[in-house]
Amino acid sequence: MTAKDFGFLPHDPEKADQATKLWVVTKEAASAALEAHHATKLAHLSGFEGELGTILPTEEGVFVGAGDGEDGLMLGSAAARLPKGDYVLRGHPAGVDPTLMALGWAMGAYRYDHYKTMPEVPTLILNEDVDQAALKRHIEAVHLVRDLINTPAEDMGPDALERAAREVAAQQGATVEVIEGEALEEGFPLIHAVGRAASQAPRLVNIRWGPSDGRPVTLVGKGVCFDSGGLNIKGGNSMALMKKDMGGAANVLGLAQMIMAANLPLQLRVLLPIVENAISGNAFRPGDVFPSRAGLTVEISNTDAEGRLILADALAYAAEENPSQIITMATLTGAARVALGPDLSPLYTTDEAFGEKVVGMGPFMADPIWPMPLWARYDSYLKSDIADVNHAASTPFAGSITAALFLKHFVPAEISYTHFDIYAWVPTARPGRPKGGDAMGIRALFAALASG
Repeated sequence: MTAKDFGFLPHDPEKADQATKLWVVTKEAASAALEAHHATKLAHLSGFEGELGTILPTEEGVFVGAGDGEDGLMLGSAAARLPKGDYVLRGHPAGVDPTLMALGWAMGAYRYDHYKTMPEVPTLILNEDVDQAALKRHIEAVHLVRDLINTPAEDMGPDALERAAREVAAQQGATVEVIEGEALEEGFPLIHAVGRAASQAPRLVNIRWGPSDGRPVTLVGKGVCFDSGGLNIKGGNSMALMKKDMGGAANVLGLAQMIMAANLPLQLRVLLPIVENAISGNAFRPGDVFPSRAGLTVEISNTDAEGRLILADALAYAAEENPSQIITMATLTGAARVALGPDLSPLYTTDEAFGEKVVGMGPFMADPIWPMPLWARYDSYLKSDIADVNHAASTPFAGSITAALFLKHFVPAEISYTHFDIYAWVPTARPGRPKGGDAMGIRALFAALASG
């Protein structure tokens, strides 16, 4: 795809002179800006007061509301609503990073048009102060993540998700190995158990990239292409969005693509356990006990808590090479949404310094992260009478925390481990965040990893 497909073009003074002007104004500054451009009466008639997500077309150009000016993706509302044409930014709130402003536009210009014709994308002519290389890396990753998640499971099953991973690896010169189907049964019994009932075989994708002397970092993403709940079948409303249950794998691929495109000095490994949690005569059952790659036996209490099972085997595999850092991303629990809603990515980590760095990057990247505790006492909720551990808690309390604690069983204490329990979906459109699949946490994570 070209830059124009993402809603922007490089700085071009001649084109910029002909383009429609944009002024981004906060509620506080709106009145003065409107008066300066003789648009006060029009604004009054239209009810425009600079609220975030509002726009006001005038003869001189378009005013875009920034609210309190705190949302770095504020320009996204204009890209989502304006018609095809060339636009140029001529004013915005002080202190807002121009590259982030352009990213907001590009994120707002996103259209998922695989199955229907969508309005053509308006184009922002970039100003000179925009870091175009960084903008391109970030928006390509965001589009990749959104496209993967938005694609229905019929067209984004385990086969298709593997192909997508191979395409990303090929573009960046990375190597790929895949373990599939019955070959998983002995070495990765939990991945095999979860995926064995589906028509497309379960698999584990292993991507490697980077110099041998780079800092070894492993990313692990939950790739459940559709989650019926298994024998603990979900209700219809709960199942409706389960095409997004591979959002962890999609986000990990987006992050990996950014890392490789930026040529960060990392020895990168990406592990994607990919399955469909389906129902058939050989589906795994509540009450079953399976060995894990780590050697722990795991009791199954609920087949609808399958994501942590496939991650457990992948984590044990990741730990065998003793990387300096392991990061998981997964659409793991509804409890995380009850606690933090759809906007915030909960972060659990054994590495306090890294966790603080990622959380601190959130506001600068308009990619908010919220720290959550690995509260050790709740590990008792995972006790099993017949196995080493139960994979789901015996209580409804602290569901996101207990899921993170289960995963922690499979990472040795000496390895830095960070886990994101993401939603990967925007239920109601906001500036720069159209309704549908979304990248969560990866831009803040990238910034943290890039900082050393």
